[in-house]
Amino acid sequence: MHDAIRIAVTGPESTGKSTLAEYLAAKFGGVSVPEYAREYLEKLGREYNFDDILKIAQQQILNEDNAAIENKLVFCDTELLVTKIWCDDKFGHCHSWIIDELNKRKYDLVLLCNIDLPWEPDPQREDPHRREHLMTLYQEQVVEYYGNVAEVIGEGEDRLQFASKIVEELLRNKSCL
Repeated sequence: MHDAIRIAVTGPESTGKSTLAEYLAAKFGGVSVPEYAREYLEKLGREYNFDDILKIAQQQILNEDNAAIENKLVFCDTELLVTKIWCDDKFGHCHSWIIDELNKRKYDLVLLCNIDLPWEPDPQREDPHRREHLMTLYQEQVVEYYGNVAEVIGEGEDRLQFASKIVEELLRNKSCL
């Protein structure tokens, strides 16, 4: 068994997290762990509640940990900070389990996706008019929980290349390139 390099892709909704995680995994020969919330909510058949967010968080990190067993480079399309901010924002507090796990989990790099992309409607997206507020929460909290954080900016190919350079630098420093 080996220690996988874990790169989290985080940020508010509609900031290109899924596209970025999939692109980087393909470019660098890693695996992308998809956002479990999307799958869970599509199958739910009702409004989500406080306990649903805990289930989503638990499965998200289980999927991430399983991917890290079999792969040396793992790109995580969201992580526990997303569920914490979501839970705090919608319910006024968060599950202690999520906060405890968030304090324990470490990533080699966290890519914080900026809101400089146009908001795209989606049945699971809720807050097009609160993007600035949510981005501020991410900017404040990401440094509280994680060490190696880089904010990803730009649109289209520029955004992908911007993030690629950050990942290349990490992998070079870890002697993986």
